[in-house]
Amino acid sequence: MITLRGKLKKNSDVLSNKSDEIPGKRISIRDKLLIKEAQEMEQNLPSNCKVTFNDPHCLHEFDLLIVPDEGYWSGGYFHFLITVPEDYNIIPPTVKCLTKLWHPNINEDGQVCLSILRQSSIDGMGWAPTRKLKDIVWGLCSLFSDLLNFDDPLNKEAADMFSKDKELFYIKVKEYILQYAKR
Repeated sequence: MITLRGKLKKNSDVLSNKSDEIPGKRISIRDKLLIKEAQEMEQNLPSNCKVTFNDPHCLHEFDLLIVPDEGYWSGGYFHFLITVPEDYNIIPPTVKCLTKLWHPNINEDGQVCLSILRQSSIDGMGWAPTRKLKDIVWGLCSLFSDLLNFDDPLNKEAADMFSKDKELFYIKVKEYILQYAKR
């Protein structure tokens, strides 16, 4: 568990003591946003998600674990690496699925198709500076339940299989879970 209270205090001390500021050691806008957003994100996580900051001083890269409790992917453990660029919140974070799975919106290389991660999207649901990390977490979580998109898939083979034979799709999803997504 990351302790943001200490980081917030340390950063506010740095900001309030401008005379003590070390040249070249300014806190970026991204990092200021992440201090607040990481705490908010952790307080509002879906019950089937867990966030891990491997380095408590590096809030711009973290792991997200999603363990769906219903649907096709229930019983699987799916790990995502979320990296927040320096130009955040103008540019969305990048997300890579580290767990191989059979999914219409996540390909086998770990690329994720989620409109909120797009710089611009046709449906108007793309990234906007008003969006936050918690929105991304909730969006990724929804990919395992109600946000499946078979009309504009990243993994066309999975989407085609679903439309032609849902039972075969289910079997393939479970095979992937057994092989790649068990704890």
